[in-house]
Amino acid sequence: MESFNDIIHGDGLTLVDFFATWCGPCQQMHPVLEQFKADMQDEVRVLKLDIDRNQSLASFYGIQSVPTLMLFRQGELLWRQSGTMPLDELKALVSQHRA
Repeated sequence: MESFNDIIHGDGLTLVDFFATWCGPCQQMHPVLEQFKADMQDEVRVLKLDIDRNQSLASFYGIQSVPTLMLFRQGELLWRQSGTMPLDELKALVSQHRA
């Protein structure tokens, strides 16, 4: 099984969603991320991390509000934003970072 570090250090783009099950905005982002994942297929890997189950990672990355989205390539943080966003905006932003 791949670790979080293995995944974010991969060659491709990885979008990490730090979320909580009790978070209303996180629930609003869920269908957006599902559609994003379906649309982007092999271009971007999507990883969802529950902050309550992954407290050490949430603390390491200074997650203070959820949802927080982070985009990585080869371990480098390319972009970070807290809050919800529409699908077209997310796709446009991620497309800027594709190689």
